[in-house]
Amino acid sequence: LTTLTGRIFDGAGAPVADACVELWQASPAASDRFPGWGRCGTDRQGMFHFVTIRPGPLPGRGNTLQAPHLALNILARGILTRLYTRAYFAGEALNATDPLLALVDDPARRASLIARPDGPDGWRLDIRLQGPGESVFIDI
Repeated sequence: LTTLTGRIFDGAGAPVADACVELWQASPAASDRFPGWGRCGTDRQGMFHFVTIRPGPLPGRGNTLQAPHLALNILARGILTRLYTRAYFAGEALNATDPLLALVDDPARRASLIARPDGPDGWRLDIRLQGPGESVFIDI
């Protein structure tokens, strides 16, 4: 098992205490023991927390492999539609060739998609909804 924790911040840097974060992953395949998704509300400090199974690589377009990642979407006050992003894992070799990460030229912006180690089997990804340091969101 692995955990993903993080905080959601608004454009002013304040924690978003009323967000809903959904996690989706296609690998490993969903089963009775592993549903492949989860939902978590943020607490007063804007924290969310998931316990899941570390994903593996996925097929991409043109015989490429997508690096292991967790798909996240965020709903919160003032957001009229879901915001989609991903959590990749720091140190993963396939990050260098992942087709989506390759689209993000600015290293600082790309870093907003990379979860950092946070204790044994734990990962941390903070998400900024707008403003300086805004996380990369995906137009789906």
